[in-house]
Amino acid sequence: MVDGALSTLEFLGAELRRARRERGLNQEDLAQRITYSSSLVGMVEIGHRTPSQDFIARADAALEAGGLFERLLTLVRADAAPPWLREWISVEAEATLIRWFEPSLIPGLLQTEAYARAVLRGGGMLREAEVEQRITSRLARQAILARETPPEFVAVVDEGVLRRCVGEPAVMAEQFAHLLRVTEWSHVDLHVAPAEAGMHAGLAGAFILARTPEGGEVAHLDNPLRAHVTDRPEDVDSLQRRWESLRGEALPRRASRDLIRELAKSWT
Repeated sequence: MVDGALSTLEFLGAELRRARRERGLNQEDLAQRITYSSSLVGMVEIGHRTPSQDFIARADAALEAGGLFERLLTLVRADAAPPWLREWISVEAEATLIRWFEPSLIPGLLQTEAYARAVLRGGGMLREAEVEQRITSRLARQAILARETPPEFVAVVDEGVLRRCVGEPAVMAEQFAHLLRVTEWSHVDLHVAPAEAGMHAGLAGAFILARTPEGGEVAHLDNPLRAHVTDRPEDVDSLQRRWESLRGEALPRRASRDLIRELAKSWT
């Protein structure tokens, strides 16, 4: 929120609350009509939870809103990504190959909703409405891996990523199950840089390389304030060398899956 302005998610919630009250309904009444919990209705109304398409469609029908809330949800999704990330999202959406290294967290395109929520809530740096909007953006970005012609996606994570508890153990158990599921896809490879590798080229920080349809390469580097996107040849060449060094340290695909499967047991 800036100077008291509502986010699009908070505006949707406020309009839902206004329409509900105009119908003379309390939250429990609306919840019963759309067969969702009253607590979820309340969370949506204060902008602390992004509603699903089904929730919105039912609310539109129950409140005879003429599609208002479906239109507002479209705006929420369009506005979900932080402005500084939107350039990269457009690159990512068109990429034919994505190579991603993460030393601290599961790569965003492979995160479950619960894991992403725990990451974004960590440290208390974001308001709940901002957390929800970023989750909406992150989950929408993941759709590229499930489309008819997905990019080839290759990720390397440090073993510490798999041992770090983010959220509750149940969140980690779900995340590991998701990793094992998506890495069965032929276009998704996940490799682990094992602890015994010691110091390696990736410890300087996370980075992503995306190959464009024209064959060019674009790089993404993140920091706590904003994303840095570059296609400068010297930057890309440096990161490509770093990537090749990391791949040399990482376990092969099958050995990585075996390690992920073994570590999954520690979260159940």
